[in-house]
Amino acid sequence: MQVKSILKFARISAFKAREVAREIQGKPVADALDLCRFTPKKAARLLEKTLKSAIANAENNNNLRAANLIVQEAVVGEGPTIKRYSSRARGSGTMIRKRTSHIRIVLTDEVPAKEEHQQSKMPSKIADSNNVKLDQEAGEIKGE
Repeated sequence: MQVKSILKFARISAFKAREVAREIQGKPVADALDLCRFTPKKAARLLEKTLKSAIANAENNNNLRAANLIVQEAVVGEGPTIKRYSSRARGSGTMIRKRTSHIRIVLTDEVPAKEEHQQSKMPSKIADSNNVKLDQEAGEIKGE
């Protein structure tokens, strides 16, 4: 079952918040909380609050245990930009953009299916002009 929590209009740029969001994605909830707690960034505090809210939603609304939850996705999208002007020389002004973001965290209690890595089988003999063999144990190419 999926449980989500959304923090809208967070006063941080989405670019800065995505850096921390990428770190917690796919991790168990306990590891993600520890990562947020010990990361010295403003985005980590905001993501920690949103993560705690998602955990509370899972426990209270869906009767799920926090120990079994995994962060399925942590997405940070851009929110509206607040525009302000600062005065400059000779009566001109420049625009200051105060960016906001929307943070969405989705938790799940389903165990992700492990991707099976298929190894390409190397041929034991490589047919070329030098009659080169691949030594299977050492992984080296030797000439005969």
